[in-house]
Amino acid sequence: MRLHDNVVIITGAASGMGLAMATRFAAEGAKLVLGDWNAQRLEAAVATIQASGAAVVGAQGNIADQATAEALVDLAISSYGQLDVLCNNAGVMDSMQGVAEVSDDMWRRVLGINLEGPMFTSRRALKYMLERGSGVIVNVASTAGIHGGSAGAAYTASKHALVGLTRNTAWIYAKRNIRCNAICPGGTITNIVESMDRNAIAPADAARVGEFTALAPAYLEPSDIANLALFLASDESRHINGAIIPADAGWAAV
Repeated sequence: MRLHDNVVIITGAASGMGLAMATRFAAEGAKLVLGDWNAQRLEAAVATIQASGAAVVGAQGNIADQATAEALVDLAISSYGQLDVLCNNAGVMDSMQGVAEVSDDMWRRVLGINLEGPMFTSRRALKYMLERGSGVIVNVASTAGIHGGSAGAAYTASKHALVGLTRNTAWIYAKRNIRCNAICPGGTITNIVESMDRNAIAPADAARVGEFTALAPAYLEPSDIANLALFLASDESRHINGAIIPADAGWAAV
C-alpha cells in the first residue's frame, strides 16, 4: 500500500475531487481526516470510508475561518498522533466577473476559501511536519492558476496566488524534507458550479471566458485528479517538489 499508516488531511472532501482522493487514499492504507462545509455530504463521505475499513474522522466547517482550519490540522494530531500529508482541495468558483464587475463580497469570499484557507492549514501543518522532519502538501490549484481566461478575476487571482504559495513553500522548506506541489485541473466533472452565484454572472465576461473554455480538449473525472494526488502524496514522487502540474487533457498547451 502506497500510503500505509500515513495520516492525510483532505479539505473539500465530501464531494468531487476531494471525495475521490479520500476513497483512493483509503484504499492505499491512509488514515484520513476529512473537512468540508456541507455537513450532510461530509457525514456520508465518512460513512463510506468507514465502510471500506479505513480509519477516518471528519470535521465540518468553512476552511476560510482560521480557527476552523487550524482545528482541522489539530484533529489529525489528536486522532492519530502525526500528520504526513495535507491536501488543500477545497475551493469555490466566482461568477465569471472581470475586475470592473467583481464585488467586494465575491472577491473576499473566493480568496478567503481558495487562498487564505490553504495558507491557514499549511501554516498549522508545517508546525507539526517540521517537528517530525517530513511532510507533503498537495495544493489543488486550477488551469486558472496558469492562464487568465478560464474564470473570473477573483478565482483566477486566487489560483495564481495558490501557485505562488506552492512554489514558495517548496523552496523555503525543501532542505527540511517538506515537499509542496500543485495540481492544476482543467475542466473536471464536479459540483463546484453549485458555489457560483448565478445571479451575479456578468454576461459579457462569461462569454469571453467561454471562448477560452471552448478550447478544452476533454473533461476529466475526479478520479483522474485523485490518481495524480496519490502519486504526489506518496514516496514515488519523493524528488518532485515545487511542481505546478496541469491535468487538463492538453488544455495548457493552447
